Amino acid sequence: MAPAAQSQRSPSPSQPSGKSEVSDLKLQLRQLAGSRAPGVDDSKRELFKKVISSMTIGIDVSSLFGEMVMCSATSDIVLKKMCYLYVGNYAKVNPDLALLTINFLQRDCHDEDPMIRGLALRSLCMLRVANLVEYLVGPLGSGLKDSNSYVRMVAVIGVLKLYHISASTCIDADFPSILKHLMLNDSDTQVVANCLSALQEIWSAEASTSEEASREREALISKPVIYYLLNRIKEFNEWAQCLVLELITKYVPSDSSEIFDIMNLLEDRLQHANGAVVLATIKVFLQLTLSMTDVHQQVYERIKAPLLTLVSSGSPEQSYAVLSHLHLLVMRAPYIFSSDYKHFYCLYNEPSYVKRLKLEMLTAVANESNTYEIVTELCEYAANVDIPIARESIRAVGKIALQQYDVNAIVDRLLQFLEMEKDYVTAEALVLVKDLLRKYPQWSHDCIAVVGNISSKNVQEPKAKAALIWMLGEYSQDMQDAPYILESLVENWDEEYSAEVRLHLLTAVMKCFFKRPPETQNALGASLAAGIADFHQDVHDRALFYYRILQYNVSVAERVVNPPKQAVSVFADTQSSEIKDRIFDEFNSLSVVYQKPSYMFTDKEHRGPFEFSDELGNLSIGGEVADNVVSAQRVEANDKDLLLTTSEKEETRGSSHNGSAYAAPYDSSSTSVFASQIQIGSAISNPTAAGHAPQASLAIDDLLGLGLPAEPAPPSPKLKLNTKAVLDASTFQQKWRQLPVALSQEYSVSPQGVAALTAPQALLGHMQSHSIHCIASGGQSPNFKFFFFAQKAEESSNYLVECIINTSSAKAQIKIKADDQSTSQAFLTLFQSALSKFGIP
Repeated sequence: MAPAAQSQRSPSPSQPSGKSEVSDLKLQLRQLAGSRAPGVDDSKRELFKKVISSMTIGIDVSSLFGEMVMCSATSDIVLKKMCYLYVGNYAKVNPDLALLTINFLQRDCHDEDPMIRGLALRSLCMLRVANLVEYLVGPLGSGLKDSNSYVRMVAVIGVLKLYHISASTCIDADFPSILKHLMLNDSDTQVVANCLSALQEIWSAEASTSEEASREREALISKPVIYYLLNRIKEFNEWAQCLVLELITKYVPSDSSEIFDIMNLLEDRLQHANGAVVLATIKVFLQLTLSMTDVHQQVYERIKAPLLTLVSSGSPEQSYAVLSHLHLLVMRAPYIFSSDYKHFYCLYNEPSYVKRLKLEMLTAVANESNTYEIVTELCEYAANVDIPIARESIRAVGKIALQQYDVNAIVDRLLQFLEMEKDYVTAEALVLVKDLLRKYPQWSHDCIAVVGNISSKNVQEPKAKAALIWMLGEYSQDMQDAPYILESLVENWDEEYSAEVRLHLLTAVMKCFFKRPPETQNALGASLAAGIADFHQDVHDRALFYYRILQYNVSVAERVVNPPKQAVSVFADTQSSEIKDRIFDEFNSLSVVYQKPSYMFTDKEHRGPFEFSDELGNLSIGGEVADNVVSAQRVEANDKDLLLTTSEKEETRGSSHNGSAYAAPYDSSSTSVFASQIQIGSAISNPTAAGHAPQASLAIDDLLGLGLPAEPAPPSPKLKLNTKAVLDASTFQQKWRQLPVALSQEYSVSPQGVAALTAPQALLGHMQSHSIHCIASGGQSPNFKFFFFAQKAEESSNYLVECIINTSSAKAQIKIKADDQSTSQAFLTLFQSALSKFGIP
């Protein structure tokens, strides 16, 4: 039955489907190799097509290498091209086969047909086999002197390929000097452009080790070379023109007359049909006139028309690239483009990324004369079916208002947005109204009248909800229902997932309390209790800070939380001027499109904050520091603990609240710290209790609804660890992936500990003396990462620790996972205690 099944197969006529078909092809190629019969080239073409098709879809046809080379002895250029393609593909992965091709490729390099000479030379250089470098020098030397420009053009690029295979061979053969001669004397502009490109790459790479190469690189931007290229620039193709123009930006003219000469030579390039040439020319104009303020401004006027023309023509992708550069110029000189604002109006059929950029430009060019027209246009976009664009348009209206242009009309428009029955419009408008009130407090009466009609239940977005809560706290004296709205929000504290909203709610309740104490008293007590028990560290710290400052002095608390406020004159820019200047220096590059300097998206150390993975693959086992762990550029310092003024024991006493490492607020030992200073304000205290700190503390607890503790919480039992704990790396990894994080906290390392970390091994021995063992470590200064484990003395319960120490900020990020999470807090206390003693004799 098997032969019958095999006979029913119907392989594709254009490609082999197994070993038998490859063998058939090999036989047929061998038969045609020495044949000179008429039509043999057509037969070869069909076979070659089958071989190339099979190679393309991944079938291994390397066994046909010899036959393909033998069949290449023909004058048919199509066959030659297919053979070169085959050879180039298999020579890379099989250098031994590449040796078979040297003879026929070198022979073809002397063919009468210049096209075959060029293709053969290109294929010879594509082999990229270090052992065959000696066979490249001769053909490349001949190719650089060839009478045909195509062969010379291929040979120039071949020299660059040779340099990357063997730089010493390329330099010893004196190819850079030959390229320099060709660049200055060759009649073909493409050869000149290739020489320029190759020399820039070679000399830039050699400049770090050779003074001669450094001088040659500087010679490329000398006056004779620059003027020679400028006088021939019209002969170059678009790619070569961009290459020459980029070189000119590095040239420093001797005086202003030379600057004007160069600009006059390049004037007609601004009308070029190719956008890349126009942008490259604009970069030259901008760079040359940076030191000439008046001329630089005239350059902006001159380049405005070509850029606006390019934006309106071509594909959306091209328009976006040009718009990105126009956006950069608009941000630097908005007044020059203010009269052309209608060019930045959004078209209905434009992609959203183009519309978003145009909205930013409309915001930038707005001034006293055009604000009304621009804001009217932006308000139309607020009803756009594209919700992100509608949001951006509302933000743009707010930004224009913050620039002090026609504020009266804009505030009316924003208040109209609040009355629209669209959630996203209301949300964006609330955020903007908050910013407007910070800058224009005189508009509070009109704004609050409208904001007071908005139900907090209808606002779901965190930023909008936070803005509404801020207004409720800031203007609670003008909003009749403010205390009751805040109270309802506090009652739903557990349902609020946004930490930002909870932080604003704490502050708003405090502000409202100082303005309307009787109505806000219960809400304040409930919010402080909920905040102190909150799992989010910032919320917990702020609530504890408010509690303690109220406990210390109510008048001081009011001055801190609700001081007299001044109007905000300028809002912080998201990008520094240094970053913007760096982007401008990299005009006509991806930096402008990405709106960030090139080092931020090319170098590894600038790809965001340093983060350690949970995997142990890049860390050494047994405590040796791994050499391949990348050090962080920096780790953000965190000052959450600065709010806490009591002892470390208070921070870790008692049971945790939803993963928080802090205890309940009341402790009789901590209240004694304030015994001599406590003063309770008349709004919330019992005057007779002054001078008795514990009673005053109990009074404020009772008044805020936190409840009177019957007695201090008993100390937690001391945890004992197994001094001979053992855990293998695979078990540690498995547990680390499976167990949830029980506690996560930042801890300050003592200066002595930071100094001792110059030898990380010292920390491993120190922690082991406290029955905490290291299973892996890694990193380089200033960032070190350690994985520790420990076990209970009385049972096989494990604690796993990830400890990241930054020596520059003297902070340790501690993450703990445990089999028994109920004892995590006790273990954290032990771990911190051991870490605090590191480096102290």
